[in-house]
Amino acid sequence: MARKTRYTVRPLKALVITLGLAMAVVALLSGEALAKTAKEINASVDVALERFYKHVPDGKDLAAKAKGILVMPGVIKGAFIVGGEYGEGALRVAEKTTGYYNLISGSFGFQFGGEAKDIIIMFMTDDVLKQFRASNGWEAGVDGNVALITVGAGERLDLTKINDPIIGFVMDVKGLMVDVSLKGAKFTKVDKK
Repeated sequence: MARKTRYTVRPLKALVITLGLAMAVVALLSGEALAKTAKEINASVDVALERFYKHVPDGKDLAAKAKGILVMPGVIKGAFIVGGEYGEGALRVAEKTTGYYNLISGSFGFQFGGEAKDIIIMFMTDDVLKQFRASNGWEAGVDGNVALITVGAGERLDLTKINDPIIGFVMDVKGLMVDVSLKGAKFTKVDKK
């Protein structure tokens, strides 16, 4: 009669393995391998804005009213129980880059996989733009609430109903994403050459 061998994973060992894998994911996302030059970031920002204007018919009109636009193209999210996000982008004021920022975010819970997305945040008043620029790490939901806008394919924005001081859009390659949150995402100014 064959003897069955049972393998059990102790809870502490499973936790250590999970945390190790999660730290590896976060390290990969925020590592120097992903660091871009100012020229590369500006090119990515241009592409992300063009994609945004294509998917959001009134996006260009709204952008013209904004005092500043933070564009984070190709933000990468990876997760295995513990998740992390990392991306680099630029703040544009009057269509000119005035600073470079990175985004770092973490989360814990049942999650697995990865994705890339563009994040566009529009500062609609001088006051909120000034607060963002003066911060030493601006956290969405803490330092300022971001009203995420979603519109269906081909739908137009009703610009008369958008009164929030900070407006955000999150897009993947197919268009605007729904059921996303920027809460806890931290944007920090970085030096780029």
